[in-house]
Amino acid sequence: MTAKSDVTKNTLVDPDDAPELTDAWFEEADLMQGTKLVRRGRPAGKTKASQTVRFDLDVLAAFKATGKGWQTRMNEALRAYLKEHPLTHA
Repeated sequence: MTAKSDVTKNTLVDPDDAPELTDAWFEEADLMQGTKLVRRGRPAGKTKASQTVRFDLDVLAAFKATGKGWQTRMNEALRAYLKEHPLTHA
């Protein structure tokens, strides 16, 4: 006769059950490095806004080709341009 084994906990998680990552969630999130707490909540600093912007495909491809961090480099290039060419309102 075979004995019934204990039921093991199901470790599979359905990704559709994951909570939505809202701004409020990030405000309360802790940043850990291993077991060490690095900071609590979203880091203070300059704010950024999400926008829909259209770029020529070749320009976008050139920045993406530089690898990880291309959006930061694109932002830095735009900032450098504005320093040299201040925009004025007509």
